[in-house]
Order: sequence, then C-alpha cells, then structure tokens
Amino acid sequence: MQTTTEKTVREIAVENPSSVRVFESLGIDYCCGGKRPLSEACAHANVDLERVIGLLATAGRDDSKAPANEDWTTQPAGKLIAHIVETHHAYVRGEVPRVGALLDKVAAKHGPTHPETAQIRDLFSAIGQELSVHLLKEELVLFPYIEQMEQATLREASRPPAPFGSVGGPIANMLAEHDDAGAVLAQIRQLSGGYQAPADACPTFLAAYLGLQEFERDLHHHIHLENNILFPRALEMEKAF
Repeated sequence: MQTTTEKTVREIAVENPSSVRVFESLGIDYCCGGKRPLSEACAHANVDLERVIGLLATAGRDDSKAPANEDWTTQPAGKLIAHIVETHHAYVRGEVPRVGALLDKVAAKHGPTHPETAQIRDLFSAIGQELSVHLLKEELVLFPYIEQMEQATLREASRPPAPFGSVGGPIANMLAEHDDAGAVLAQIRQLSGGYQAPADACPTFLAAYLGLQEFERDLHHHIHLENNILFPRALEMEKAF
C-alpha cells in the first residue's frame, strides 16, 4: 500500500478534492506537474513535507465556510464536461479581455518604471489567444466525442466513428497545450514576484495582479479536472470497446 509521500500529487488531488486548496496555498502544482510524488513536489516547491502531510490530513474538516468540492470521479463524463464548459471555459472567455485591458493600462502607465509589466501583458495576450483556440477544439471535437463514447458505453453499443484515430491523439495535443499554458503562467508569476504589486502601484495595477492570480488558480483547477479525471476516463472508455 502506498504511503501519502509516495503517492503522486495527482492521485491525492483526485482522491481528496479538498486537498486542492492545500496545494494552491503552498504553490504545489497539482495539474501539469501532478505526476510528481508528494515528497518530490514538496521539495520542488520548497515546502516542508511533514507540514503538508498534516494539512492534507485535516483538509475538508470543519470547513463549513468553504465551497463544496464536487467529487467528479463519481459523476458522468457528460456532467463533468458541462461543468468545465459552463464554469471554466466561460471564466477564461470573460477574464481574458478584462484582465488584458487592465494589463494594457498598467503597461502604458507604469512601463517606464516597471518594464516587466509589458512582458506580462504580452505573455497574457499570447496565452489568451492560444486558449481561445484550445477551448474551441475541446468543445467542437474532443468533448462531443467523449460524450458519444459514454452514451455508446451505456447502450452497450460499438465505439462511435471518430474524425481521428485513437482518442489518445487529441488528448495528447490538449495535454501538451496545458503544459504550455502552465509554463507561461509560471513565467508571469515569476515576473510579477508572485503577483506582488510594487509600493507605487495604483488600483488598476493591484486589480490586474489580483486578476492574474485568480486566473492562474482557476486554470490550475480547470486543467486538473481534464488531465487527472476526464482524459484518463476517456482513455479507459476507449479501451473497453
């Protein structure tokens, strides 16, 4: 039996959704970097392993003020897809233009004294464009096919025809794009000093950094649901035909 330290961060996040808040608070990557064992992930994030184990042991207890954490491992793939699209895809589409506009103003006003703001603006603009295409590929191609497979499984029918070979092909592409997005956000976090606005920051500057921080948090959870729950389930469904 695996100990907690031997389990990957992904396994812990899937088994205990409340653990996600622990990982987020400590800067431990549970989505793109979720394949690391917990001990290795703690070392990479420079946090004490025993402290993390203690926090994980109490995650979800006496937390009535926190939002409920749906156990998506027990829900139909179609319901999970609807949640991803209605919650996380909608969030990306709303926040990219909003945060982008804030960053434009910040770079224009503070760029001479804080040149990193122009880099952050450009990186966020690039990730926004890439995610726009990424979301469409999921919604128009991959997600409908996963739902078709689920319906065929329930009817005990044969595997539905696909415009691609194995579902593993588009999933691999989505995983690679998730990694790219995660790398860009990590670069933005580094350039912004962990989203810490300088002493001379105006309200727009503060709002932009808060928006970036919230965007990163949402995207991490978004990617977790796909990488660690939806995509593995789709691959297992395909194997069963």
